[in-house]
Amino acid sequence: IGNTVLHILVLQPNKTFACHMYSLILSYDRNKEGPGSLELIPNNEGLTPFKLAGVEGNTVMFQYLMQKRKHNLWSFGPLTTVLYDLTEIDSWAEDQSFLELIVSTKKREARQILDLTPVKELVSLKWNMYGRPYFCFLALFYILYMVCFTMCCVYRPLKPRMGNKTSGRDNTIYVQKMLQESYMTYEDELRLVGELITVIGAVVILILEIPDILRVGAAKYFGQTILGGPFHIIVITYACMILVTMVMRLTSTTGEVVPMSFALVLGWCNVMYFARGFQMLGPFTIMIQKMIFGDLMRFCWLMAVVILGFASAFYIIFQTENPENLGQFYNYPMSLFTTFELFLTIIDGPANYDVDLPFMYSVVYFAFAIIATLLMLNLLIAMMGDTHWRVAHERDELWRAQVVATTVMLERKLPRCLWPRSGICGREYGLGDRWYLRVQDRVDPNKHKMMRYTEAFKTQDRDNYDKDLEKLEIDRNMLYKKELSALSLSRSTSRTSSHRGWEILRRNT
Repeated sequence: IGNTVLHILVLQPNKTFACHMYSLILSYDRNKEGPGSLELIPNNEGLTPFKLAGVEGNTVMFQYLMQKRKHNLWSFGPLTTVLYDLTEIDSWAEDQSFLELIVSTKKREARQILDLTPVKELVSLKWNMYGRPYFCFLALFYILYMVCFTMCCVYRPLKPRMGNKTSGRDNTIYVQKMLQESYMTYEDELRLVGELITVIGAVVILILEIPDILRVGAAKYFGQTILGGPFHIIVITYACMILVTMVMRLTSTTGEVVPMSFALVLGWCNVMYFARGFQMLGPFTIMIQKMIFGDLMRFCWLMAVVILGFASAFYIIFQTENPENLGQFYNYPMSLFTTFELFLTIIDGPANYDVDLPFMYSVVYFAFAIIATLLMLNLLIAMMGDTHWRVAHERDELWRAQVVATTVMLERKLPRCLWPRSGICGREYGLGDRWYLRVQDRVDPNKHKMMRYTEAFKTQDRDNYDKDLEKLEIDRNMLYKKELSALSLSRSTSRTSSHRGWEILRRNT
């Protein structure tokens, strides 16, 4: 019951009352230390009161709990060295990390805790000592890996086409080699080494991603921008395309260019994920994600409807015409592609003025230009401008949260020998087996003196303000009585009453 009350107090809007009641309940706790303490008992979601304060963004309760956990090491003048208890904060030995809970929550207030002591100092220590060097090395390794995969695709096994053309529009001169013909020369063996590296990398990606999906859940893992949700979808799809290409190569199935081209696009787009490690590029990747998965996804539904309708109309109009004179609409798939290019103003309206064009083509194209170019494209620009304005106010805050998520991810993936535990063991100071972070604070005495003077003047002004209010109420009552007596005078004294009314108004002003 006491633990339930503690969780309820964390959610209370009255922060001061909650802190006093929290301290009162803990004073009756018999097991103030150890696993039996009320503060260490989790709720049904696995959150202790401390973690719940972080998830809910209750900065007052978080600072109150941190003040209880700190130990003053020494003070010398304005300098003070404090040891902060890292229990439940450090993600080194936690299954449900406090830092990961903060960056994965949808409440913006929770991300403000990342700027508080000692969370800010702990993240800065982890990122500067281990996170940034490992992340830069991982980015360089991934780029080299993508260069290797690109070279394998560029020099894929092809041979000249021996068969006849099926039609006048058939432009194929090379075809894919069979498996037995693909690895015969020294260049083929060198390419085989690169292909093996590519396949091993795809398998490693799946091995690293699948456990996190099962641990966090697919909805949160792919839906959170801070955790890199869109990039996780991209890299998993890329790995699957690599394995599909490998199967098609081993079975000598034609058409490997389809998964291979998808893999090239997705693999190189995933390089943007590593921009989150740099302050200059990280906020822009957040903005791109917001625009693509917010405005652009909604706009694509409207664009698909418009393109489908007008492409069908264009195909019907040119269905009876000779495709050699105007081949942009010679079949239905090409009509869809041409209409898409027209929608984005990539090409101008196709027309051959050496032949007679159908009259309906001019009418339909006029309507298409008004709806697509003038209306919908400007609507998309306005939507993206609004998203840019909204995200610009919190992009730096989101980028810091991305740095925290990246740090926690690297700490989980890397071996313990490459990422030692941060902080100081409490045994060095006789504080048990807990780990602490040493933070040095500088206290400005003039600042505190000015704050005391400010509070004193605030109190004095508040008392004077209350007295003035009481005096004003008395004056208002007296003037109101005089006004009532003035209303009972005759018409002969109306000019005097009017003058008195203006005098009352002037005094009140």
